[in-house]
Amino acid sequence: MLLIPPSNLDADCPSAVAPDPERRRLLAGLGLLLGSGCGAIPLIATAARWTEPPPVPRPHPSQSRPPTLWRSQPQPETSTLNATILRYQSDLRRTGRLAANERTAWLVYDFTSRRYLASINAGVPYQSASMIKPFIALAFFNKVREGTLQYTAYHRARMEAMIQYSDNQATNYFIALLDQTSRRSGPAEAEYTLKRRQPGIFQHTRIVERIPPGGRSYRNRASALDYHRFLAALWYEQLPYAAELKRLMNLPNRDRVYSEAAGVARQTQVFDKTGTTAQLCGDMGILVARGRDGRSYPYTFIGIIEKSRSARDYGQWKDARGDVIRTVSSMAYRHLRQMHDLV
Repeated sequence: MLLIPPSNLDADCPSAVAPDPERRRLLAGLGLLLGSGCGAIPLIATAARWTEPPPVPRPHPSQSRPPTLWRSQPQPETSTLNATILRYQSDLRRTGRLAANERTAWLVYDFTSRRYLASINAGVPYQSASMIKPFIALAFFNKVREGTLQYTAYHRARMEAMIQYSDNQATNYFIALLDQTSRRSGPAEAEYTLKRRQPGIFQHTRIVERIPPGGRSYRNRASALDYHRFLAALWYEQLPYAAELKRLMNLPNRDRVYSEAAGVARQTQVFDKTGTTAQLCGDMGILVARGRDGRSYPYTFIGIIEKSRSARDYGQWKDARGDVIRTVSSMAYRHLRQMHDLV
């Protein structure tokens, strides 16, 4: 079945799949207007349905101090999980389910043991697609922290559209706001702000373009290690508006690390962002697993599959590669279940 890529390749379609009710509760209650530098800004329609976010997990006391490890490069990995992923990838290539012109990157980091459990091509920059959007959000929040921009009720609604629904117009709106704060272009200012404020995190990140018409964004890049460093700093609340970023990345959506990942327990909480184009299928996030002892066991999971040429059957390709990421996510959970006696 030949499908024509939709006009918004970089956005997942939230209306097509209902969110899993056991995974994330829809928010309840009206948000407050946080202020505007240019007076009151009218709320858009979705803002009227703001609700109080669910409790955002905070690091357990044993995880409260960020280790220096997350700032460093992963050491060559010889864990069982790493070998399992490599064998699975070899099987995919042998059976033709992963083409010769496709490359992958995988990273799994356990916050409890403070170990990289998998690191495959983690330091190689790949197309970022919509996975760049939390970085745009962070660049904006850096400006809010500096006092250059303000986070109003209208901005919050647009931010939810950008992260939850992967809205490209909302993304370009925030890039345009960044454009107004300096003589640099919006994309250049986003990258400059991130590397000035969080220099240790975004070592392989390149933000060079707005999301173009049709969502065919192939030039912005980042590595799995950059996503992990961002997620680790987010988990340890070392970023401005970290609680809000967590809330946004926890909003109901269809992802590739939990949704339809049969091996991941339904009690797991997820903070993630997917990315999709005709050349890129990926997901990056924090999964907070529950142990039988009642404690939380968080870990980062990043999976990226990049194709050198656009897929001819976009729909079939993204679905098949999304399932590959779900399978590896299930492998990671099963490995951690044995380590920590998860549910």
